[in-house]
Order: sequence, then structure tokens, then C-alpha cells
Amino acid sequence: MRSFRHIVPALRLFHGHDSLGMLGKELERTGCSRAVLFCGSSLAREGVADRIRAAAGARCAGVFSGVKAHSPLPVVEAAAAYLESLNADGVIALGGGSAIVTARAASILLAEQGDARTFCTSRGEDGKLRSPKLLAPKLPQFVIPTTPTTATLKVGSAVLDPVDGKRLALFDPKTRAQAVFIDPELLATPPRELVVSAGLNTLAMALEGLMSRSGDPFSDALLMHAARLLRQRLMETGGKDDSNHGSDSNNLTVRADLMFASLLCGHGTDYTGAGIAIPLGHAISARFHIDNGLTNAIVLPHVVRFNEEAAGAGLQKLVDAFGLNADRRAPALVVVDAIQAIFDALVVPKRLRDIGVTRESLPHLAAISMEDWFVRDNPRRVRDAGELEQVLENAW
Repeated sequence: MRSFRHIVPALRLFHGHDSLGMLGKELERTGCSRAVLFCGSSLAREGVADRIRAAAGARCAGVFSGVKAHSPLPVVEAAAAYLESLNADGVIALGGGSAIVTARAASILLAEQGDARTFCTSRGEDGKLRSPKLLAPKLPQFVIPTTPTTATLKVGSAVLDPVDGKRLALFDPKTRAQAVFIDPELLATPPRELVVSAGLNTLAMALEGLMSRSGDPFSDALLMHAARLLRQRLMETGGKDDSNHGSDSNNLTVRADLMFASLLCGHGTDYTGAGIAIPLGHAISARFHIDNGLTNAIVLPHVVRFNEEAAGAGLQKLVDAFGLNADRRAPALVVVDAIQAIFDALVVPKRLRDIGVTRESLPHLAAISMEDWFVRDNPRRVRDAGELEQVLENAW
């Protein structure tokens, strides 16, 4: 019988129309009197940020509204400087994964006082990836997600280095969210495209988590229910305009369930890691400025096929989670057909060439992906960048 550890980190989750009423109390509980709100320009422009400031009251010292997609390092550095200028003692992240990651990464840069390239995960001379221990105290994090992103409950922060297009992985458990607030009204703010992209990214994480060589019965339960919700609710978002698919209350229910799936997946994959779909998606997204969810969706069927022989047990769990009957077919075929049906319902591209990825870029994308921490967790051992390039070639 296999041994395992399942240590559950503290989670304070507030959901409902009155959830933001707890923000001020949570700031008070942690001793924060000068918290800074992080968000993108659209949420600031639409007045959503003002609502969060009102909920925080006098404990909000300012707003950093310069969040950009993929959390570019210069933006994170500017955010850290802003935190320092205000003598901030807490951070509130409002929005999707970029806002959450930028807030966490800026807190790390502020505390560690150095170049992010010197304390990110790196590969040693022995070929092994290592994350240095970042010992400085970090600002408490409070998260108000609007899209179904797994970033909400994570402690890793992948920052885009514009110099070479690589992602700098900053890992610090002290940046785990002190409290999470799910407000139903805020779930209606992002456009459908962002919700779908975040949902597809979460789907890739859930599938890779279940295919992982790690995991345990608890993570299986979290990820299988996440996969179940994602398959059902993503298909219910319909084609290009979810306003044509039922009432507003039904759309809100769909978005809420996708949000719950992202929280389940974010928690579950803490024990499993991911695989090669996420690194490949990250590399493509950074190079061609495409949402992670879309790139992950395109490569995911090919990743499943790549891992078929090494991930049989996990693929069977996915068949069960999706409520499907294998009917004597290989689980990998059933899973690929199921996720292709999701993509058909969402009307998303199926080939990398269809989203502007050039064939000449594939070797470089494969090489960058090999530097990602998740590659080591892939169920089938990846021997070299050539194997990743073949996956990309199949997806192209």
C-alpha cells in the first residue's frame, strides 16, 4: 500500500451577496490597515474597484490598476515599488489570474528586495529544478476572483520575462491567500471569452492532475468533481454569446459552478502537480500573446495521447468523472472524444496554426517548456525537448 501525505492549508472562503461585507473584518483580523488593491484597468474604469475600496473602508491605502496579461516582470516591478511607496501591509487582488499572480509576485519582490531572476526556480548543473527558500515575511493576500482560475488558491507565481520570453517561477507558501471572497455580482463582470479561457485552463489542470503519478484519494475526489463540473458547465456556456443560452440567473449559476471547479482544482493539484500541457500552453501564450486557456485546449488532446500508456489509471478516473461509458474503448480515446466535444460546443480552434503559431517556432517553444517545473510531474517521463516538439507538431 502506497504511503502519502495530505496536509490541508488553511482556507477562509466567503461566498454570497454579502461576502464582501467580510473584507474589512478579515483585514482587521490580520492587522492590515494599509492594503493595496490590484486590478486591471477595465475593472477600475467600470467602477468595480470602487466597490471593493468601499468594502475595505479606510484600510485600503490605494489602487494599482496596471495589471497586464501574463504578469510581465516590468509591471510586477512597478507594482512592488508602488507597494513600497505606500508602506503597504496587505494586498487585495481583484480579477483573474493575472491580477492574483501580479499581487503575489509584487509582494515577493518587495520582501526579497532583488532581481526576480536571482530567486526564481532554476535548473542546476545536475539538470534538476530547484526553488530557493524565500524567507522574508510576505504581505497578507486577499483574493476576490472574477474568473474561474486555479491561481486563487496557489502559491506559485509565474512572471513573464520579456527579455527572453521565459516565465520566472516564484514559489512561496507565505503568499497563499488569507481569505477568498466570491461575490455573485462580480462573476457577471468578465466577458464570456475570459470565463471560457480560464475554464479551459482549469480543465487542463484538472485532467493533468488526475493523470499525474502523484495524488491520493482526497485529491482524486477534488479533481474528479472539478472535472465533472467543468465538462457540464463549459458546454452550457454555448457558442460565442452566452446571453443566448438561458436566463441571467442560469448564466450566473454556470459561472459560479465554474468558479467552484477552479477552487477544487487549485486545491487538488497542490498534491499532484500538472504535466506538459500547462508548460506548452504557457510558452505559446507568452510568445504569441494568446490566452492560456485556448492554447492549453489545443494541445490537451495530443498530451493525452502522449501520456496514454503511462496514465491509464488516471484516464479511467476521468472517464468516471465525466460519467461516460468506455464501451470497451481505450480510456484515452474516450477522454479525447469528450474534451473535443467540449471544444466543439465552445467553437474554439483546434490547431495551433489556426491561432497564428508558426511552425518555425515549435523548437523554441519546446525548449522553453522544458524549463518549466510541471514537466517533471508528467506521467510519462519527458526525455528531451524533441518529445515536446513532436507534441507541438501534432497539435500544429
